[in-house]
Amino acid sequence: MLIVNSTRVHSQLINGFSFIPGKYFFFNLKNLLSNDNIPVVGALLNSVMVSVGNAVFATYFSAMTAYGIHMYRFKGRKFAFSFIMAVMMVPAQVTTLGFLRLIGAINLDDNLLALIIPAIASPVVFFYMLQYLQAFLSKSLVEASRIDGCGEFRTFNTIVIPIIKPAIAVQGIFAFVSSWNNYFLPALVINSKSRKTIPILIAQLRSADYMKFDLAQVYMLIFIAIIPLLIVYLLLSRQIIGGVTLGGVKE
Repeated sequence: MLIVNSTRVHSQLINGFSFIPGKYFFFNLKNLLSNDNIPVVGALLNSVMVSVGNAVFATYFSAMTAYGIHMYRFKGRKFAFSFIMAVMMVPAQVTTLGFLRLIGAINLDDNLLALIIPAIASPVVFFYMLQYLQAFLSKSLVEASRIDGCGEFRTFNTIVIPIIKPAIAVQGIFAFVSSWNNYFLPALVINSKSRKTIPILIAQLRSADYMKFDLAQVYMLIFIAIIPLLIVYLLLSRQIIGGVTLGGVKE
């Protein structure tokens, strides 16, 4: 339906859906790209930057936290785990006001870093990584590397990371998709046209003035927005399935 509608013009779309594709695909694409109020290319780059940053930060630091909880026995370990799990239960909307005050205090208003840095704290990714480590990381392997004189960071980066690659791939994809589709925080943080992400542009097109509203451009923009997601799933679908399966099995 999305592909068919992206080939039709506004006057055709308001008359109802048709299974027959139109002939205005490139016409709609040209209109969208030439729209000065909708910087599509810049928004795509912003979304890619934010989504990749979220995926990298969420997976790496969550894996490191899970590794620390799994391998070390320290006072307050159970409390740390329980606290992280409790944070997972708190809706993002509840903490929004405090988050906005915080980024204002550190001068990150209207900055893409405000959408990337919070990914360091990802309780859901941490929990999945911990389950995976408990199932597949042998403590004797880590102890052997310590005996050989390998430091903790080197052990994590060169031994642990390769072992949990399937889990990193799965959670990286989920973090990428979640960040790509995120509208709530970017709409609150980003003000400049040059820093807007794809979901903001889609909402901006949909809420345009009725006389200037072009439904064909909306469908075209949504079509462009899902292409990166389709590419990610097509290229890494085997790792998604395999990683989820492995992560749910214990010996």
